[in-house]
Amino acid sequence: MKTRHFLFLLFAMALSVNVKAQNFDDYFTDNTLRLDYSFAGNRNHQNIYVDELVKVNRWYGRRKRLDQLPYEGNGQITVTDSLSGRVIYRHSFSTLFQEWLSSEESKTTPKSFENVFLVPFPKQTVNIKVELFDYHRKVFASMSHTVNPNDILIRSIVKPTYPYVTLQQAKDTTNCIHIAYVAEGYTKDQMDDFVNDAKTATEALFEHEPFKKMRDVFNIVCVESESQDEGTSSPHDHIWKNTALGSHFDTFYSERYLTTLHLKRLHDNLAGSPYEHIIVLVNTEQYGGGGIYNSYNLSSTKGPFFRPVVVHEFGHSFGGLGDEYEYADNDPIYFSDTEPWEPNITTKADFSQKWQNLIDSGKAGLVEGGGYLSKGVWRGLPDCRMRTNEHKEFCAVCQQALQYLIDFYTK
Repeated sequence: MKTRHFLFLLFAMALSVNVKAQNFDDYFTDNTLRLDYSFAGNRNHQNIYVDELVKVNRWYGRRKRLDQLPYEGNGQITVTDSLSGRVIYRHSFSTLFQEWLSSEESKTTPKSFENVFLVPFPKQTVNIKVELFDYHRKVFASMSHTVNPNDILIRSIVKPTYPYVTLQQAKDTTNCIHIAYVAEGYTKDQMDDFVNDAKTATEALFEHEPFKKMRDVFNIVCVESESQDEGTSSPHDHIWKNTALGSHFDTFYSERYLTTLHLKRLHDNLAGSPYEHIIVLVNTEQYGGGGIYNSYNLSSTKGPFFRPVVVHEFGHSFGGLGDEYEYADNDPIYFSDTEPWEPNITTKADFSQKWQNLIDSGKAGLVEGGGYLSKGVWRGLPDCRMRTNEHKEFCAVCQQALQYLIDFYTK
């Protein structure tokens, strides 16, 4: 009787949640509101500014759990209906700006960074709040503004900027995860090469669980954004290229860190294609890449580590997974009094919501070292795709976290 009573309570709770959950069509149209911001400042003072608002045809994000977040991220956007005061959409993210704030340069030189976020296009006026969190998960910068969907200064993009090729169509395109590959450093005559590299990246991704068993919930396209020059910029070699996204190595003076700072250009190039998650493929043999949660994954394609790197970086950009390797103990971003929001590492400050179930079943443990630190941060297993290129799989902890995220978006 106790078991039956418990199951009834669970069913009643689920029903209550479903009744209270807002209907997408009550608040939004089938379009995207692109929010362009400038995050600016230095180590001591930061500001958030609205740059531009853009309307793009169709909405390719989630239509359920709109007011929920799977992971906290390093920043959040909250959309509130101005009439009722109800939260109708939430989004979490990380940014290069926040990462830069830990650099030596940020102590003396103020800078601004472009940031672009996508939310469903509202039917009525909404209030939008943007918050950035520090490494102790405290708000250090915030800004609120009002968006009237009838504002004549919201720029509208109707036609695709570049043609795209569908690599894989989801079983249900109305309830799936949309990924777009973007060409960087491929000339007009190299688009066949780009599509082939995208196919290679796709097969690499779906060799890994849980993506392998969940393949039919992913819709994947290739956006053929052509570059004037082949390759990418390499500042330490004094090489600067004219490419679609202006990407370059040496981000924050780290030689292998390959990124683009031109996020408005990135999203302009993607406009009109079905996308939510972004993988930028860079036509270079030089080893490098980068992945930023709910922003983009960028990977070089011609080197021997292309396949493991693009998967690892997708673990960051899609999965919100933290790096599990040690790097430099003198510049920490994780602290003993603060639990990381990333699901695959812990400081033990609040481990209760992590992978205790895997420890109980003997599938994982607590192995010290991770988050670039040799002490004070723990991972679940000795090796993982988020630790080394040579390891063939995501560990059990990362697989569980990725499965949770896929289910959040699609179930």
